[in-house]
Amino acid sequence: MAGFKAALINEMEKLYKKKKGLVALILSLAFIIIGQFSVSVLRKGFGVRGTGSTEFPILILSLFTYTILPLFTALVAIDCFSGEFSHNTMKIAITRPVSRFKFFTAKICSILVFSVANLLFVMIFSIIAGVIFNANSFTFQGILRIIISYLVTIMPMIVLIMVIAFFANIFKNSAEVFFVTIVSFVLFKVLGIIFAQYSSLFFTSFMDWYNLWIMDKLPLAKIFREFVLMLSYAIILFTGSFYFFDKKEY
Repeated sequence: MAGFKAALINEMEKLYKKKKGLVALILSLAFIIIGQFSVSVLRKGFGVRGTGSTEFPILILSLFTYTILPLFTALVAIDCFSGEFSHNTMKIAITRPVSRFKFFTAKICSILVFSVANLLFVMIFSIIAGVIFNANSFTFQGILRIIISYLVTIMPMIVLIMVIAFFANIFKNSAEVFFVTIVSFVLFKVLGIIFAQYSSLFFTSFMDWYNLWIMDKLPLAKIFREFVLMLSYAIILFTGSFYFFDKKEY
């Protein structure tokens, strides 16, 4: 456990020094400001109702999970694997007295911490923006719906991280991994639209999982089915990713 903790701290420090987290937070904040500004313009200029203080963060989440969050998650994941391989820094790291499994798991956990921190940052500031501009529609029940929506989104993000890690341990070049990830994301999204009856099987459909949790009547059977499916994806991809990671010669 001590070896894993040391490896995780080391990975977090590397992410901090590369400033990707800071850039992601700045862009996320800009995303919220632009979103709130757009809603205000629509409300005042065109008479559109817009969103309330508890609806705005959900709107931001629906956009954020398909833009900034997966983009920076992909960049961080690729940098943790393919980037270090390209710069020959992986060889130095694996010579430390830590098993490859713990080292690999620490990398995955550091990427997850980054994604969760970014997600919670957006949640907090979107709630603040919603309350400032729409204080009259503030309700504690609405806040609870927001918190649940953001927290359950962590599970789909785990699947996305494992998809990216899988590609990152197959291809050595960072550009190749990024290209394959983007193409795969778009392809599965399009397939989900064309074959709507099978869309729930594609990992891109999981990003909307939070919608099931904020319905008036929870579809427990569907929630459980999708949870099991995501868990299966995560286990299979984690196993496959580690297999390729373990077999690489650095």
